[in-house]
This record gives sequence, structure tokens and C-alpha cells, in this order.
Amino acid sequence: MDTRIKELIDFTKTKFGLGNYYLHTYELCRDVNIFNETIYTLSMEWFPNHITEQEDEDLNPDGTAAIDITINTRQFKSVIFVGDKSYTNKNTFKNYNKNDIIHWIENETGLKYGNQFQLVKEEVGEYCFRECIDGVAVSPSGSIEIEFDAEGKLTHFSVIGQFPSKDKVARSHFSLQLEDVEKLAKDQFKLFEFPSDERKQFIPLYGIEEIYVTNDKTSTIPYETIVAERARLEIGKILHWNTPIQKPFERKEISLDEEVTLEQAFSSEPHPDSLPISKMEQEQCVDAVEKFLRQVFPKDCGKWILKTLRRDKGFILATLKRIKSDMRVFQRKLLVFLDRTTLQPINYMDNREFLEIFQDYEEPEEISLNKDDAYEKIKSLIELKPVYVYDFNQDKYRLCGEIDCQYGVNASNGEVISLKDI
Repeated sequence: MDTRIKELIDFTKTKFGLGNYYLHTYELCRDVNIFNETIYTLSMEWFPNHITEQEDEDLNPDGTAAIDITINTRQFKSVIFVGDKSYTNKNTFKNYNKNDIIHWIENETGLKYGNQFQLVKEEVGEYCFRECIDGVAVSPSGSIEIEFDAEGKLTHFSVIGQFPSKDKVARSHFSLQLEDVEKLAKDQFKLFEFPSDERKQFIPLYGIEEIYVTNDKTSTIPYETIVAERARLEIGKILHWNTPIQKPFERKEISLDEEVTLEQAFSSEPHPDSLPISKMEQEQCVDAVEKFLRQVFPKDCGKWILKTLRRDKGFILATLKRIKSDMRVFQRKLLVFLDRTTLQPINYMDNREFLEIFQDYEEPEEISLNKDDAYEKIKSLIELKPVYVYDFNQDKYRLCGEIDCQYGVNASNGEVISLKDI
């Protein structure tokens, strides 16, 4: 075993009191965060000493400790004891109160409570914290969770998110008012058709399409760009062709696993996903996706728009959306996997089967309310909340106002309803 790996394993064993455990497996992993930084992790599975064999290869026995440590920082990303059962020889949190828990997390993560994370849930033996910047919410948001049993033994600890350093944050004082963004809010107020599982029918509903507006009112950041949590290349091209391709498309099996070497991990070699997509690669990808459509959907000329390209899991992923023909919330989408070397499609995902769940739903009732009247009904319920949003173009977290509303207006009868009730 490499001495550097052994040192991390010994450090983990001592840290969590794993004297009653033996190391079952370990592997090196890597990923790219939203800052386009490559993060290397050592993932370990520790079995209790009394477990001599694994009865089910797909399931770890109760008491197994699954632990991930980031190699360059030696900070733990997650510590999970299967079945909430721990055989460690440490009662880490016995007689701990909330302040003790917070202090422990600060020591483990180097983060400061109130400035970088805040409490959102507290129950017996369980605490959940959310990422923040000076107490203000962050998007995309991170979280810290910690759980322990009646004896005070740790059973779950995870740190998810970026928790940016000071140089990544463009701090400012939130000054937006609802009247500043009223025109934008009204522009985001749109008619959708929501599927109701209870009624087995589509409901015509006016609602706010969530968006972020920068504190200086100079620009907006669409919600969908943040959900992706990865830089992507906007394409926005409707694909047309004259002739289909009769040759069938052969799907190749893809694997999202990769082998990471010691040299890569300890030299912090950049992941291929961190490389930009060049202009030449972009053009080749567009041509390849068009060829794919000519094979798989030959009759769909002009019906698909190539929205984005991005690197992920060792591939270039092309996201396509069907040109809207209705106001349904869930629209047809394709995700095409392109080989990062040849730039040729090798497989794809289609959400058609998911959409078929709604094929027997009744059509929405006739609309009896116009947009202006509906907006007046919901105007007082619109929220404007401060949020630090990561701007991929500027590589900074910018203070924004999140325009959102938890309610919608039924366009068929004018009823104001909670979106949670649909």
C-alpha cells in the first residue's frame, strides 16, 4: 500500500475510533466542482471486526462505516454508519449541546457559524445546517448534516456544497424592493399546465417562473443555470436537415466509473471535465447531434433545439429540448452522450417514458381568467428574498433578489392555490 494512502487510512481510523473495525475496501475518486476545480477523494469502507463475510454483495452490513476524505485538504466529506449502528470506541457527542455541535463542525470544516453555515433543523440526535454568506442564503446551496445515537456515537456526518472563500464573493448590501422588480415579476408570471395526481388532470395555472435579479438591477440569472451546478456552453440552435439517415443508431454501453491513479490524485491533475469546449469541438458536436437526430428521430426536422453542451463524467453532454407545442410544465428532453475524444454520440437518455405517465390525464378546463387579472390576485404573495448566487460568467457569488411565489392562480376558476397542494 502506498505510504500516502496508508497515512490517510491511519488518520481516519484514529479520528473516528475505528479500533473495532478493519478496512474492507478503498478507492480513489475525483470530480469537478462548480468552480471548475478538480477534487480528489479517498473513499473507504470499514467493516466491524465481527463481520467476516458479506452476505449480499450489493448491500453493506449494518455498522459498516463508509467514509470519504478529500485528499488535498484532509477534510471529511461524509461519514456514514450503515443502519445507524456504530461499533466505534468513541462517544464523540455524549452530553453535547447545540453549541458544542456547532463548535465541533467549525473545527472539522474550518467554517464559521453564522457567516458560512446556519442551523435550519434541530431534533434529538440530529442537526441540519444550510450554507450561507453572512447569514444570507446561497444558490446553489450546500448543507451540513450530523446525526448521533443515544450513546453519543456519530452515525452520520456530511458536508455538501462549495462554501466559498472570501475572494469568490462580491459582497454588497441588499437594496432591492419589490417595486424595483415588478415589471420583471410580471414578465415571469406565466401560464402553465400542471399535472394533478389527485385529479388525474392538467390544471391551467398562472405562476411565477423563478429567476434571480442582481442587486444592482443590471442583469438576471435564470434559475435553470444554477440548477445545473456546472458551467455549460449555451447553444440555442434549432436543428434542421433535408434528408434522414436510414442506418440505425447503435447505442453503446457507457460507464460513469473511472480509474484514478495515485499520481493523478497526489499531483492534483485537472480532470478532463475541467477543460473548456473549443470552438472547433462545439461545431463538431452540433454536427454530430444533428446526425444523431437524423438517425433516431428522422421525422423531427425543426422540432428540437440544442440548448447546451457541457463536460461531465468524462463525456460531452448535449441537452436538447423539444420545441414547445403546449404549456405543460414537463417538456420532452434528450440528453445525448458524446465521446469526448471522437465527439460522436454513443448513447442517449429520453424522458418520453416519464411523460407517458400523464398521457391519460384529462385536458385542462377552459381558461376564464386573463393574465392581468390573475396577477392582481397573487401580487401581494410574490416574494423577493436576498440570495448570493454563483455567476459562472464572473466566477463570483453575486447578491441577488430571488423572485418567487409559493402560490398560483387557477386560470379556469380564479382560485389562488398553494403549489404544494398540486
